Amino acid sequence: MDRRQFLLLTSSGLSIWTYGCRGSQKATVLTDMDADAVGSHEAGAETWKPLIDEAVGRLMGRQVQEIQQASMNGMPTGKKRICFVGVENRSSEEIGDFKEQIFEHIDTMLSQSELYSSISRRYVEAGLRETRLRPDDLFLPDNQQLYLSVMQKLNQPFDYLLFAKLTSGTTRDNKKYQRDYLLTLEMVDINTGEFTKESANLRKLYSKSHF
Repeated sequence: MDRRQFLLLTSSGLSIWTYGCRGSQKATVLTDMDADAVGSHEAGAETWKPLIDEAVGRLMGRQVQEIQQASMNGMPTGKKRICFVGVENRSSEEIGDFKEQIFEHIDTMLSQSELYSSISRRYVEAGLRETRLRPDDLFLPDNQQLYLSVMQKLNQPFDYLLFAKLTSGTTRDNKKYQRDYLLTLEMVDINTGEFTKESANLRKLYSKSHF
């Protein structure tokens, strides 16, 4: 066998071997009846969605109680105009594109409720750019007034600032570890400085196996 034939046979065999070892990827569209996939190394939809639903549900429940109390006392009631400024991740995990999902999910639930009136995120971000403030800067009263004045110029006044924070705690046990996830919603009344805080937690167990 000459060198040319050898190279052709070797190249053909290598192509067949490479093709045979090539992996494939598949996807399945999930319906509302299907359970979310469970992340094997970090939190995913199975963690964030229940946390959001519970935390926002508790915040709404608090608002319903306040409305009922105000009605009994003959005080006027109405929707709270909220400026939701963002999601702060203080957990041990990088949440990636879920940060946007968490924001949109919370904002949508608030906007669709009969209890709150939420400012568009585009206006919220425009106000932050104009004032050159970060969301956590808004805890200072002077910064709140500066931000409010800019939002009023945009015809987007508000009475409450809403902050969301993600935290986690990890308990290790040899090849297993438990991670406790906490989503906290904090609503600040910029007129009085009073705040309302509601949270939800979820525990998740991770384990490693060696073959």
